Amino acid sequence: MRVVDVNELYSPTGGGVRTYIDRKFGIMADLGHELVVIAPGKRDEVEERPGGGRIHWVRSPLLPLDTNYRQFSRVRTIRSLLDAIDPDVVEVCAPWAGALAVRNWHGRALKVYFAHNDNLAAYPRRWLHPLVSAERVERVFHFYTRWMHNMLAPFDAFVTNGPTLARDFTRRGFDAVPMPLGIEEGYFSPDHRDERLREALLAQCGLPRDGLLLLGLGRHHSEKRWPMVIDAIDAAGADIPVGMVMLGDGPARASVEARIKGSPHIRLFRPVYDRHRLASIIASCDALVHGSSDEPFGLVAHEALASGLPLIVPDRGGCAEIADPLFAETYRAGDARACADAIRRLHARERTILRAAARHAAARVRTGHDHARELMAHYAALLERRRALAA
Repeated sequence: MRVVDVNELYSPTGGGVRTYIDRKFGIMADLGHELVVIAPGKRDEVEERPGGGRIHWVRSPLLPLDTNYRQFSRVRTIRSLLDAIDPDVVEVCAPWAGALAVRNWHGRALKVYFAHNDNLAAYPRRWLHPLVSAERVERVFHFYTRWMHNMLAPFDAFVTNGPTLARDFTRRGFDAVPMPLGIEEGYFSPDHRDERLREALLAQCGLPRDGLLLLGLGRHHSEKRWPMVIDAIDAAGADIPVGMVMLGDGPARASVEARIKGSPHIRLFRPVYDRHRLASIIASCDALVHGSSDEPFGLVAHEALASGLPLIVPDRGGCAEIADPLFAETYRAGDARACADAIRRLHARERTILRAAARHAAARVRTGHDHARELMAHYAALLERRRALAA
């Protein structure tokens, strides 16, 4: 099967969508399929990917609000590329110019909207919380939902990257089918835990070996709510020996750096791109702490759990989907005091039992191959249904 992803969220300096697509190239080739991505770039060019697949970069302007990304401006170019590639399935993941190009394209492919995020949750719902309820935001911005329904009316299917988004979009009247993502295979495991590395990280945080070493992993962006997490650790640190190592970068890095200057037990590091080194760091911490309640899937939580790490996560969003009380503590989203209480609760638990529960769950974490197999089977069933109806 040849799948074309017209992806307005793909960028060399992007976050979760870039990671997902980069891994998917190899996985699709492994399964006998072909993935082609059409993405906005600096110039028109084609980039071949090792092992199969390619990216058609379409010259596009920068996105003013986040210069890590660009926005399509040449709809005809996208349609011409689709004509030339002739896919079996064409996906879009944002309801903007890319979706418009696919909406009005008259090729033979199955048209699929693949939701990687929810703009209502990521922006107005997050900006207005806690002043305005989520239900009120949905009512006020119903015009956007109506517009999106109209934009996607000619599409054949709607899938999401997990059950959290599926529920939100189903409530808005979309026939959304969850296709949960999965982690990269061969890297993350509890077996990578290194006690000497753990002690070295605790020492960098100014803590003894019996301290609680938390991991903060992810982009420095307002939606991740790092200031709230930092406040929670500072508050919990008044009662227990707790620290955090943060790995990440992004547009809010300067404000994150400024915020942790007064925090004696928090250390900020650049992203670690060596996957084996990253897997060792993750497995050597005592728990993952996460602040974003708007994660549609929560890839970092899945990677942490696959590494045998207990979780401290909000009670809403993709991370909450896997937060079993056997190995996780949840807290009221956006509430630093509640997060601090969750940290204290986890610290009070028997660590041997807690880690054993997380280690048991690690073996069941979904992989990228699991996701791709299920997604391709779904597409194959939709194509077969279309052929049967046409016969």
